[in-house]
Amino acid sequence: MIIVPILLTVLALLVLVHRYLWRRLVRDVSAPGGWYRRVGTALAVLLPLLSVGAVAGGRLLPLAAERWLAWPGYLWLAVLLYLTMALLVGEPARVVWLRIAAAREPKAADRPEDPSRRLFVARTVAIGAAGAAVAVVGNGAYGVLRGPRLKQLTVPLAKLPRRAHGYRIAVVSDIHLGPILGRSHTRRIVDTINGTQPDLIAIVGDLVDGTVPELGPAALPLRELRARDGAFFVTGNHEYFSGAQPWVEFVRSLGVFPLENDRIELPWFDLAGVNDLAGTAEGQGPDFEQALGDRDRLRAAVLLSHQPVTVHDAVRHGVDLQLSGHTHGGQLWPGNYLAELANPTVAGLERYGDTQLYVTRGAGAWGPPVRVGAPSDITVLTLAARSA
Repeated sequence: MIIVPILLTVLALLVLVHRYLWRRLVRDVSAPGGWYRRVGTALAVLLPLLSVGAVAGGRLLPLAAERWLAWPGYLWLAVLLYLTMALLVGEPARVVWLRIAAAREPKAADRPEDPSRRLFVARTVAIGAAGAAVAVVGNGAYGVLRGPRLKQLTVPLAKLPRRAHGYRIAVVSDIHLGPILGRSHTRRIVDTINGTQPDLIAIVGDLVDGTVPELGPAALPLRELRARDGAFFVTGNHEYFSGAQPWVEFVRSLGVFPLENDRIELPWFDLAGVNDLAGTAEGQGPDFEQALGDRDRLRAAVLLSHQPVTVHDAVRHGVDLQLSGHTHGGQLWPGNYLAELANPTVAGLERYGDTQLYVTRGAGAWGPPVRVGAPSDITVLTLAARSA
């Protein structure tokens, strides 16, 4: 199985990175046998174990136990990323600093290198890197826990009738209720959406990371969503990790209407939704023909599909606007560059033929409750009729 060598590679990389951090943050800045050396060495072993436990805990542990691992484990993964980057940036600075300091001293063949200088440089770089990493992660965590920003965007649709000019759709995706983000997170999202008084609400997948018995109470505020034409939901890949069908039925009980490869005809346009690609393995994947095949193409069509990559199917079926999430905008810079390799659009509005694709960065976070360079959002799209 290909997954085994991938896991072994990831674990080996994790060990190597932590060894590098131990050298730069512990060994190079402390004396052997001291309390700092002992504590630093213990943390170099404990922190990666917590991170592995946090990633694996969702499949192995009940939610209450998972929370104890998720907070420190996932936060350390975010700190690890930026701490490693900061230390690598500091490597050339360390070399240049030592050379400049050595060049300023009088030359003497029998003069040994001053160890205090090297210790001072090592400690300065370590403190600077740690401070920068903690500041970046702290700010990114505050952004997630504060709640998503509200974005406004106008989208012209050629087939939209004049009487629908100004129709407003609130788009939210990737809420990711789980061991870290819970009911208060849902409450912030519901209050933000209701405050915009939209005509329609679209929840575009990845609502949860867990089962209905575990996370149903966290999703309950969704029953208070208010929009003139209702709230609609399509599955994301994360729903299939814990069982999508129970979640489909649960959101239906909250008054949110699931679109499972289905379509409804609103007075102004067709609204369709397809299952996520992750459902294909269970025989529940996206079926564009079922959702869109027999519709009147003279009417405008808006499609809810979790993953942006399905836009090419949307183009073939004459969709005017596809609403997606999935990418998180990369979530942690420079993750946006990796996301670009797998998605046609990472965030924002782009056109593919006669189809426009809008990708929201999502309202939550997966793994580390941190976003850097990709703030969470809820978007209100105002549809504009060309005739108006």
